Amino acid sequence: MSDQPSYRPLQPSAFFDDGRSARPLVEGTVPYQATPEAPAIATGRVSDAEKAATPLAEYVNAFPFSITRDDLNRGRERYTIFCAVCHGAGGTGRGKIVERGYTMPPSYHTSYSRGLEIRGVKLLLRDAPVGYLFEVISKGYGAMPDHAALVPPKDRWRIVAYIRALQYSRHAPLGDLTEDERRQVERAP
Repeated sequence: MSDQPSYRPLQPSAFFDDGRSARPLVEGTVPYQATPEAPAIATGRVSDAEKAATPLAEYVNAFPFSITRDDLNRGRERYTIFCAVCHGAGGTGRGKIVERGYTMPPSYHTSYSRGLEIRGVKLLLRDAPVGYLFEVISKGYGAMPDHAALVPPKDRWRIVAYIRALQYSRHAPLGDLTEDERRQVERAP
């Protein structure tokens, strides 16, 4: 009992008739975090990311499904639960956890992407591809833990959509505003 047999992956075994130590999945089994039919939904990366010329070309630039108002509301709800404690309700990086001494996360509005900067690309987070934001939520980065086990892929995309709405709310081009809205902005201090 003190000396139990154990096998390394793909190591042969005489115990089973097929000579393999690893057992095949039972028919109909869905593996944990199985990749859906569209890999972009699960990864945020283009299908041929390894062939990408630049780090930015590895990530998708568009959402893998249409974003509706309900999706934005769901994204806001999930953001409030999982993200606002660190990133703050407005995405400035000044959440409650920072007030207690934890590492300050980047602002979605004014900070550069730390992960892309290490790879030689200096880019504001508001200009980063949506696939990059999805990957950071999924895998974590720096002091941020991964959220793949806590938040399903579609909800991670909804969070990214809400982050984009937060970013747009602070950096909307003047040309996108109505004449009245433009006058209000120009009169503001």
